[in-house]
Amino acid sequence: MTLERVVRPAGPFSLAQSLKHASDATRYLRDGTLTTTLRVGYGAEVGSVRQLVDGGVVLRAESEEGLEQLRFVVPVDADHSEFLRRFARDPLIGETTRAFQGMRQLRLPTVAQSLLRAFCGQLIDSRRARELEVGIVRALCPRVDGTTLREPPTSATFARVAPVRLRQLGLHARRAAALVRICRSIDLERLRTLPTERAAAFIERERGLGPWSAGVVCLEGLGRHERGLVGDLSLIKLMSRLRGRWVEGHETAELLAPYGEWAGLASLYLATAFKHGLIALPAERPVRFPRPAYA
Repeated sequence: MTLERVVRPAGPFSLAQSLKHASDATRYLRDGTLTTTLRVGYGAEVGSVRQLVDGGVVLRAESEEGLEQLRFVVPVDADHSEFLRRFARDPLIGETTRAFQGMRQLRLPTVAQSLLRAFCGQLIDSRRARELEVGIVRALCPRVDGTTLREPPTSATFARVAPVRLRQLGLHARRAAALVRICRSIDLERLRTLPTERAAAFIERERGLGPWSAGVVCLEGLGRHERGLVGDLSLIKLMSRLRGRWVEGHETAELLAPYGEWAGLASLYLATAFKHGLIALPAERPVRFPRPAYA
């Protein structure tokens, strides 16, 4: 049985503007419809979402629990109107808040998948990072019946494999060992019960992880916008252009500081503004390419 619900998003929301890198091993985009697997109870089901011309969002899932998780993955309830108002005249993202006012961060069904994304994303080549994540999920997670999609990974998924298996799939040995160790020590879904700062502190304490990884987990795994992507390569490039020299990853915390509790969403808007040329930048470019800063 399939349940369908049409909801009105809280505040400005555009599914099309929120679909950057939407496809992975657990979801795909086709003809404007996002189809995704969802983690419900001890199993998985498939849901889909599309947006109507009038702005309404059509959610389809196999259970009420699935519909609720779909509302989390596609953040129709995450009203960011305050963010848009507060930074409408910001010199860096003001224009982007108008051009992309409906953009929000899509989330992942499980915290474990966001942690895997954080480890894979430490590669400087973003395409290779996405391919690595997809390959690991396809190798370790069962296929959902009737689809080509995989079940979202859980802490148990990684706890029961040996680090050497992840290494065989392409993950660096130290990152593989850290991922397995963390997932054997805690059910990562428990991080949802913690305040953002405590959840981020837990991530940052782990070997091989840092502020950028904490930002990924908070944004995509927990659905929190307080933690920014400190050390993100896009932000390093942007800040380097602004400063006229290549900056270190930790310096991007200064770039995000003015956005306060909206630093996570601001990371997305800053990267989008830089990509689309919506920030006035000095003509001269720093000549040295930065060292990878992800952690």
